[in-house]
Amino acid sequence: TVLAQALRSQGIEYAFGIVGIPVVEVAVAFQSAGIKFVAMRNEQSASYAASAIGYLTGKPGVCLVVSGPGVVHALAGLSNANENCWPVLVIGGASDSHLDGSEAFQEFPQAEAAAKFCKFSARLPSIARIPHFVHKAVKQATYGRPGAVYLDLPGDFVTSSVDSEEIHFPPPLPQPPVTLADPQSVSAAARLLRSARRPLVVIGKGAAQGRAELAVRQLIQSTRLPFLPTPMGKGVAADDHPGCVSAARTRALKQADVVVLLGARLNWILHFGRPPRWTPDVKFIQVDIHPEEFHTNVTCEVALCGSVAAVVEQLSSELHGFEFSSSSDWWRELNAASAANRARVDALIVEGQTVPMTYYSALNELAKFVDNSGDDWLIVSEGANSMDIGRAMLPNRLARRRLDAGTFGTMGVGLGFAAAADLCIGDSRVGHRRVLCLEGDSAVGFSLAELETLARYRMPVLLVVINNSGIYSGVPADVLRQLLQQDGAAPSSGASSASAALRLPATSLTSECRYDLAAEALGGYGRLVRSVGELRQAFAEFAGVRDRPCLINAIIDTGAERKQQEFDWLSRSKL
Repeated sequence: TVLAQALRSQGIEYAFGIVGIPVVEVAVAFQSAGIKFVAMRNEQSASYAASAIGYLTGKPGVCLVVSGPGVVHALAGLSNANENCWPVLVIGGASDSHLDGSEAFQEFPQAEAAAKFCKFSARLPSIARIPHFVHKAVKQATYGRPGAVYLDLPGDFVTSSVDSEEIHFPPPLPQPPVTLADPQSVSAAARLLRSARRPLVVIGKGAAQGRAELAVRQLIQSTRLPFLPTPMGKGVAADDHPGCVSAARTRALKQADVVVLLGARLNWILHFGRPPRWTPDVKFIQVDIHPEEFHTNVTCEVALCGSVAAVVEQLSSELHGFEFSSSSDWWRELNAASAANRARVDALIVEGQTVPMTYYSALNELAKFVDNSGDDWLIVSEGANSMDIGRAMLPNRLARRRLDAGTFGTMGVGLGFAAAADLCIGDSRVGHRRVLCLEGDSAVGFSLAELETLARYRMPVLLVVINNSGIYSGVPADVLRQLLQQDGAAPSSGASSASAALRLPATSLTSECRYDLAAEALGGYGRLVRSVGELRQAFAEFAGVRDRPCLINAIIDTGAERKQQEFDWLSRSKL
């Protein structure tokens, strides 16, 4: 009860987890205190869900797990949240405090293990001190650059009591302070932008998390600067804004001379800011709340440290009256590159009007449904080609309407993220807000059991599985049968498991696996589709469902590929 009250007093609203010894009573106390608790099927999914809550709401979600292996499983979400700079609090049950060092049930150095993956980790020393440590953990998770925190809860604290006079509940934390950049540095950034011949604004996930969309849109509108978002920066400024040059991403990165990074890091997602993806003499203006992030991989020309929204407002004020010419050579190059890329994609869509479908024909139909459904979709996406192609084809017009594999490139986040997203919007299901979960067939396997969770909590998530029967690419059914046939055996005779382990490609999955039937078995609706027409019909059928998850198992060609990439460093396998 003390833990639940301490969390509630700090504004915590959502928790996910799997109960067992010693935390069953804790989950009950959460609900009694008004904290919504979703019982998941896997601690990894629970930790991913809690971290998504932190990103979507700005307040940490809580992940409650049992001791030992439960905590180890939750380290996946803890590390993923910290890499993405999302606030999350993982609370792990632990062996009784008086049994430390006695090889107690599931005794494990949990706080020490968690410390490697988060901003703050502590073992609660007493019941009376719980409110203090909750206050500190929430502050660490949300102040400065957000991140993950961990608290270790000894099992004997759950069933023990303490005099109420010994307990002090700190007041709710105020909002994190807004910080401004050095005015002289802002002026230097403005001068650099005014002199640029090929400027570019890159909108990162940090701008979305920093609630900077109004400031960013004003900057783009007033300056007419071309921009492109990182994967989870999509929607801070609308994808269909005329200034968005995502379709010319390769050209924009390769030729830009002055680049403004708004909450975006020069890590692998932006190719480290180095050639050949960038010109050698490009100048970066980086806006970030975390000073240690500056000058990573390349030295920034101007570093603007502060809250993204506030710094963008400073920059807009300094750039008052400046407007980049829409008739410039740079805009002509970007528009031409965008048009050429769209023409290539349009051709791939036309070529994909086949049975089975291709990525482009299936995702084009999904994009049309999203645009025309009248619903406000929050898109969850994970996979390889499904996520990458879907990112380009599915529009985002509002901030924080996209969750994907993120900075850590994590597979297995999909259904946990979907549960968190639906719970958030379910509290105020107005304006027909819904969750779309786009999954590759390999990716969905990581968290498929959470379909039962979605069904149990009546979450109307629409799942679309792009099924090519493999990782990256699949193997046709007839080829699989040949591979599994024993040498010299009758066709009906199957290979042993040892033989199959030598013959089946490591990237192959069961041909046309029936994920739709799994959805039906776990309490949702499911449909198998092979053509664009059948896909369209399934969308129409499930559009009005509001009481359970629906899964569309979209079969595509096992050899379907994405369009040729000029730089293929993430898909350079020679297989």
